[in-house]
Amino acid sequence: MSHYNGPLLTRPTWESLLKTRDAGAGDWSGSLDLSRSQGTATLLADGWEWRGQVYPYPGKIKDRTIYYWDGEDFEPVSRFTHALIKLVPTEWDVPTFEIDGIKMLPSQKESPMEDARRKVALIEPRGKTVLDICGGLGYFAACCLEAGVAHVHSFEKNPDVLWLRTINAWSPDPGDPAHGGRLTLTHADATEAITGVADASIDALLHDPPRFGIAGELYSLAFYQQLARVLRRGGRLFHYTGSPNKLTSDRDVPNEVARRLEKAGFKAKLALDGVLASRQ
Repeated sequence: MSHYNGPLLTRPTWESLLKTRDAGAGDWSGSLDLSRSQGTATLLADGWEWRGQVYPYPGKIKDRTIYYWDGEDFEPVSRFTHALIKLVPTEWDVPTFEIDGIKMLPSQKESPMEDARRKVALIEPRGKTVLDICGGLGYFAACCLEAGVAHVHSFEKNPDVLWLRTINAWSPDPGDPAHGGRLTLTHADATEAITGVADASIDALLHDPPRFGIAGELYSLAFYQQLARVLRRGGRLFHYTGSPNKLTSDRDVPNEVARRLEKAGFKAKLALDGVLASRQ
């Protein structure tokens, strides 16, 4: 799917644009792609022009919502197939996303991209071939590209999440010439796709699965054995687990994951909000 290159509106951005118009100015300067770049919009009586196209002034813009131009109107960046999946702005400009109101990426203390950058640094991707198991919005892949990865191959199962990636200005576009063909994105169930990856062909792994309760197969010994099979000896894996409250969940997911990874052939330790492991 090709990436969207039209304007992305949030409530603060839209209020700033209207305030400038109401003050009688003819131009507004700011970002219309979630602070990826800066530009100027020309304010007209019955619309506004940006990058050579005229758009109407939309109606009410809701908080915690990002809007895109669908060719006829500004619509929220959200879809409902089996669940409501929505791109959500953050104070860091880099958006997170929600599934049925549950936030999928950390964004309370720092940018989701900065969070991804710290985790990716643990596997030292420069010059390596990396497998990104649950690609999501692509922030792990973006940080790998930034760090000089040789190639990163991402799997993503959910077609609605893949659609969010085409709208989100911070999600890396596999077709962007700037990436030099170093990113491959495949719509696939990782538990099936992993069986087609050759033995010891991967230098490092990133695994950011949905929570255990809805994707237990991605935490199974059988799946971890597949990860061990494709990863070369000495290769690193970062496995996001989150930090569920043991007092309320009666489970210690990070340590469960570490023990299961060791059964599969890894040496594992807790790191950040997940597990860092190396192939033995």
